[in-house]
Amino acid sequence: MRLAAIDIGTNSIHMIVVQVKADLSFEIVDREKEMVRLGAGGLGGRALAPTAVEAALEALVRFKQLADSRQVDEILATATSAVREARNGGEFLAAVEARTGIRARVISGVEEARLIHKAAVYGVDATSGTTVVVDIGGGSMEVTLGTATETHLARSFTLGAIRLTDKYVSSDPLSKGDERRLVKHIRSEFGDFARQLTAAGFSRVIVTSGTSLSLGEVAMAGHRLFDSDTIHHTRIPAKTLHRARKQVVALDMARRLKLPGLDSRRADLVVAGAVLLDTVVRLLGAREITLSDLALREGLVLDFIDRNRKQIASIERYPDIRRRSVVELGERCRWYQEHSEQVARLALSLFDQTRGLHELGDRAREWLEFAGLLHDIGGHISYIGHHRHSYYLIHNGGLRGFEPEEVEAIALMARSHRRGRPKKSNRQLSSLPPQARRAVRVGAALLRMAESLDRSHGQVVDQVELQAAGDRYRLVLRAHGPVELERWASARQAEPLERLLGKTVVIEAADANHAEHTDDSTPVSRAADRRRGHRRLGQDHAARSSREVAGLGRPPRHRH
Repeated sequence: MRLAAIDIGTNSIHMIVVQVKADLSFEIVDREKEMVRLGAGGLGGRALAPTAVEAALEALVRFKQLADSRQVDEILATATSAVREARNGGEFLAAVEARTGIRARVISGVEEARLIHKAAVYGVDATSGTTVVVDIGGGSMEVTLGTATETHLARSFTLGAIRLTDKYVSSDPLSKGDERRLVKHIRSEFGDFARQLTAAGFSRVIVTSGTSLSLGEVAMAGHRLFDSDTIHHTRIPAKTLHRARKQVVALDMARRLKLPGLDSRRADLVVAGAVLLDTVVRLLGAREITLSDLALREGLVLDFIDRNRKQIASIERYPDIRRRSVVELGERCRWYQEHSEQVARLALSLFDQTRGLHELGDRAREWLEFAGLLHDIGGHISYIGHHRHSYYLIHNGGLRGFEPEEVEAIALMARSHRRGRPKKSNRQLSSLPPQARRAVRVGAALLRMAESLDRSHGQVVDQVELQAAGDRYRLVLRAHGPVELERWASARQAEPLERLLGKTVVIEAADANHAEHTDDSTPVSRAADRRRGHRRLGQDHAARSSREVAGLGRPPRHRH
């Protein structure tokens, strides 16, 4: 499964594209960042500036294009402090959805802290002891205390780098008076929580966010032991961090821009950010910090994985969104999976053997298969009239990846699996294009026969062979068990197939010794073979008439 996670922050908009692995870890396959300063002028209840809004929208349009090009299954998007506080935040999110189709949700500061903690401890070895995680954004600072699996304490403070810069940085370089007022404000806001954290105890402090990482680059300039593109997981002594703060605060903008390691786009915010981070670390009494480049966006991915394990497993099993959507609908309606897969398999075999007559293509073949898989889901509502209920559920089941006419065709095939046949007077059928109408009529005839060929719900028929025999056709059933019920049922339902073929159809069982001659496997191995056949269902679009799927019978669940 592929996910895109977008963090619409106060300072920057970040996106990562990840591939979720079978073990439910993930790998980043693409990433993008745009510094739009959405919170500039929009904090404290003021409106987001029109220029910042337009820059954000343009960035998100590009991000959506990148996500689409990477064929992501889901886009996860959140907005934080700037949008949370702005009086036109709702209007901005509506514009985002209108322009890009992305539905971003505003999250609380505590929820933001929880997601950041999840990402930070995922990216850094924090399997033992408790960890404090500090994330300094543009509008807020999130701080948590927890373990690798749980967050015990989480708080959000209005101590972001943009907010503090706007309020306290009035000179360049920063004056001593402004620095004292800034430190006093940080202590008054964070001091009580810092004491609570130190009283609880912790084994390490992990620091994340662009401002903190940029300051870390400055602190480690000339001291890095290994040639690496990232300082992720680097430990920085508190004394080294304090020296970096003093260095940054003492310089004006022109000289800060020359600092090795400093991101030039953060040169105006790094002063307040350095004072904030250093003061927080000193209040915590930490000897060192560990840098992490995983933050909210990675937290969104991890949280989605935790909440959607079953869906992710389904996506790995069925990468095609159409097939996955069909299977998910069947599962939601508590389908009879083995029976449904058997009916679909036999219907496809009949489709392949009659191609010369109906001359339909692979698109109609796929509709037939999906109708076979879903034909009985109406039993979830009631057995009486379940074919009509199946039509309703397919039509309104939210199948993804299908055009409306395809959903209608599949639903109409399923509706006709029991009795009656698609008629010209049917309003839904007449609304379809001519080729789709023909596909429905042919598919309905084949599906009804395939349904009767598993009348016992025992999946005893391994193979069907349609053989021309003069003025009639012989439908030969090759099976691994008794097929008297299947012969009786299919003879009763042969009329639609006879209309299609233009000849009488005679149902015959293969030589009584067929099972003995062709199947010497044990019951256990036969059942395993059948399960393997089910897993392969629909994945091979070649003709299936030569494949045998053996298995034990099962008592019928309901009567047709």
